[in-house]
Amino acid sequence: MEYKILKISVAGSVANMTISRPAVLNALNSEFFRELNHFLDDLEPREDVRVLVITGEGKAFVAGADISEMAGMTPEQAYDFSKGGQDTFARLTKLRIPVIAAVNGYALGGGCELAMACDFRIASKMAKFGQPEMNLGLIPGYAATQRLSRISGIGNALYLILTAETITAEDALRIGLVQKLCEPESLMEEVMKMASKLAANGSGAIPAAKKLIHKGAGLPFEEACLKEASEFSNLFGQDATKEGMKAFVEKRKPNW
Repeated sequence: MEYKILKISVAGSVANMTISRPAVLNALNSEFFRELNHFLDDLEPREDVRVLVITGEGKAFVAGADISEMAGMTPEQAYDFSKGGQDTFARLTKLRIPVIAAVNGYALGGGCELAMACDFRIASKMAKFGQPEMNLGLIPGYAATQRLSRISGIGNALYLILTAETITAEDALRIGLVQKLCEPESLMEEVMKMASKLAANGSGAIPAAKKLIHKGAGLPFEEACLKEASEFSNLFGQDATKEGMKAFVEKRKPNW
């Protein structure tokens, strides 16, 4: 498939996906979701890629969904638009590999929802976050009512969604929406350092931890702990885990 919106590159074990509709601040439309699903179809079976980085081109990460496309929708079409976006973003959360959102600018509406579907968010100090759908007489449609409350707490989710307020990167860091801030000029350098560090772990421990954290959040604590014990023990049957522990004892780097 020839991509018109996504720019894809792979360097070593790190895949980079840049959303490129800068004239409309990378607004999400149906073509974006078609391209993203196609890209994920290609990415999911690849064992050579260990980290995915997502960012936006220009001064926005993603400034929201494409309102011009949404304006004429019937309720039935709007349901499909919402559910399709939710399902696509869920694929990022379910990816075996870590997904990093490099938030370079505005992350509003669907853009904030895309960032929240990633495993964590590294942001420029100039980034802005918000869910402004209430200004349109709408609510978020790509799972912000659920993800934001789980990431930042019910009070913060209610505040951001009901007031439609746009917050600074510093405030996003304060409420746990962002994990790290960087100077704008060094954002991608810092993100790639983190991605390279994650990619260097050749064991199955990172995919196992990601799966447990996401799935366990919706389970009773005791049940989730049993799943942790099961995944923990399964790793002892993998050669990479044995090499990791042997390397530690021998005071050297693992040969993964």
